[in-house]
Amino acid sequence: MHIVITGGAGFLGSRLAHQLLKRGQLTGRDGRPQSIHRITLLDVVAAPGFDDARIDTVTGDIADAAVIERVIGEDTHTIFHLAAIVSSQAEADFELGMKINFDATRLILERARTLGTQPRVVFTSSVAVFGGELPARVPDHALLMPQSSYGAQKVMAELLINDYSRKGYIDGRALRMPTIAVRPDAPNKAASSFASGIIREPLNGQPSVCPVSPNTRMWLMSPRKAIDNLIHGHEINGVEFGAARFLSIDGLSITVSEMVAALEQVAGAGVIKLIEWKEDDAIKRIVNSWPGDFDAKRAKALGFTADSDFASIVQAHIEDEVKTSA
Repeated sequence: MHIVITGGAGFLGSRLAHQLLKRGQLTGRDGRPQSIHRITLLDVVAAPGFDDARIDTVTGDIADAAVIERVIGEDTHTIFHLAAIVSSQAEADFELGMKINFDATRLILERARTLGTQPRVVFTSSVAVFGGELPARVPDHALLMPQSSYGAQKVMAELLINDYSRKGYIDGRALRMPTIAVRPDAPNKAASSFASGIIREPLNGQPSVCPVSPNTRMWLMSPRKAIDNLIHGHEINGVEFGAARFLSIDGLSITVSEMVAALEQVAGAGVIKLIEWKEDDAIKRIVNSWPGDFDAKRAKALGFTADSDFASIVQAHIEDEVKTSA
């Protein structure tokens, strides 16, 4: 089995690759386990930290048709499409966001259609597809009304995934992922970057700024759980998704003040003194347009799982990142 991971040098992409190497197999087209013989990691930079003959790192522009043709071939069974321009950056640079978040997605799907091999495609979407007037707890049937270019690009990609699946060109599933926290890397241009920063930086003895109000409610998932759910999403028989090949993944609903309280519970009062509360209107506008709680009945019925509490997420981050880097 050959697997392609776009955004393969990124945080989730590299973690997913390591887990797949450890796992050694995924479900094939015939519904039975198949051994993974090659994983291609496609990104604009080479993915570091791999010493396994099954890994093939490719650098290139995901929106370049020649690059896509080079990495996705007749032997490609699975595509984890994780590459994206993040929320604030997509809002600030409309052309770049459209190029990577929408145009590149269509290139990938067109490559699959042209090959006629019906690969299984796992696409990471976002809660940013929602917006406007919503109930406190968003049901699966809620109207999609993105309030950012990033959200709109994700909606359009979801519709492509759905239609290409309906036509039998791919076996797709678009998973609306909660905000992933705590990410170990340096802050990026995502509007939600602070959700990791207010935990990661204080744990490393560094100051951090929270740009939203303490009562801001967020929909979160740990890195460990994100990888588990991406793989679970792949393993589900596509027929089980029904006519809608997209769904909101189950997550943890929590306010920012509750996140900070969990940090204090795990690491002590001294750590939270490194957090400065300084609201940023641009960040608030984007983050406050996202729902902070979901019913996620479909996801639960399909076996997706959520983190039980944020203190466990903080503890897992310490175990996975802080202690290993000390």
